Amino acid sequence: MEPVPFDPDRHAADVETMVMRGGKRKYYRFRASRHYGGIVTADVVGCSFLCAYCWNYGRNECPEKYGKYYAARDVVAKLAAIAQIKGISQFRMSGAEPILGTASFDHLLQVARAGRFIIETNGLVLGYHPELVDRLKGKDVAVRVSIKGWDTESFERLSGAKAKFFEYPFIALKRMIASGINAWPAIMGDLFGGEGICQLKERMDAMDIHTHIETEYLERYPFVIGNLKRRGWLTGT
Repeated sequence: MEPVPFDPDRHAADVETMVMRGGKRKYYRFRASRHYGGIVTADVVGCSFLCAYCWNYGRNECPEKYGKYYAARDVVAKLAAIAQIKGISQFRMSGAEPILGTASFDHLLQVARAGRFIIETNGLVLGYHPELVDRLKGKDVAVRVSIKGWDTESFERLSGAKAKFFEYPFIALKRMIASGINAWPAIMGDLFGGEGICQLKERMDAMDIHTHIETEYLERYPFVIGNLKRRGWLTGT
C-alpha cells in the first residue's frame, strides 16, 4: 500500500487488477445480515480509499492476500441460496468498494441481477467517470454513497486519498439524483459531529443536492482506534 495521501483514481485502477481476473472478482464471505431490515451480503476486498475507520482495513490494505475469485453467476447463485433460506429479498456487496473501474462495474451489474440491490459505494469512480452513472438508470438498485468528510482536510485525513478528490462523491450523488436513481449520502456521525454535519448540509444545498443523510456510528475496534489516532483524529480515547 502506498503512503497516504494517495491518488485514489490511480489506486483504484491498481487494486482492480488485483481483485478482478477475467470477469471474476475476489470475495471472502457470503452471509445474511440485519442491515436494511435484512439483506444478503457478499463481502469483497479491494478499495479506492483506505479509510481510518474501516472495519475491513487489513483486507483492503493487502487485497492480494485475501479472498477467492468468483464469476458473477456463481455469486448470484450463492446469494439466492442464502436468500431462500433466510426469506430475504435484498442484496448488496460490502467490505470494500464495488466500483473500482469498468471491469468491476460490469461485474457488479451482473451480480445486481440477483434482485433488489443496494450499492454501497464511496462514489469516487462514479463521480470521476460520471458516464457510468447512466448505466444504472432503469436498474433495480439503490445507491448509498459513503461521504468521508465535510471538507478537503477531513476527507484527506479520513479516507487517505488526496484532498483534491473530495468533490467527486458529490458529483456522483448529484448526477444520480438528477437521473432519477434512488441515492443518498451516509456519514459516520460521531466523527463528523454537529459542525461537520452542518458544513456537509451547506455543501449539499450549494450543489442543489436534496436528499436525506443516513448516519451510522463508529465500531470501536482496537485497530480502528489505532488508525484514527495515527491520522490525528483521536487522542487518549
